[in-house]
Amino acid sequence: MATIFSRIVSGEIPCYKVAEDADHLAFFDIQPIAEGHVLVIPKVEEDYLWDLSDENLSRLIIFAKKVSLIIKNHFPCKKVGMAVIGLEVPHAHIHLVPMNHVSDLDFSKERLKITSEQYQDWIEKL
Repeated sequence: MATIFSRIVSGEIPCYKVAEDADHLAFFDIQPIAEGHVLVIPKVEEDYLWDLSDENLSRLIIFAKKVSLIIKNHFPCKKVGMAVIGLEVPHAHIHLVPMNHVSDLDFSKERLKITSEQYQDWIEKL
């Protein structure tokens, strides 16, 4: 059975897209820990990030770098943090989170409640 991320890639489930190329997709997290929190995924379904081939992992990281620049230019932050957790969805992914403090990258805190209108505002910012 396809993961929720594969279903997003196929268009079966909508997302708030930030960037895309032939092999990768970046979209806003629907349970963000900060405004501008983005997930970056390879379009190919692979459970564990470190199981990606060196070439595919390198290309994913380079794509994530480009996305982090988009985030940094549109959401006020000192840096864009990166986290690899991968426990919730069995599809390799990277979290990119705008941060001003180390605590901004705390995934145990309560998630933000973002409306469709807010996501649309974020998309328009980009």
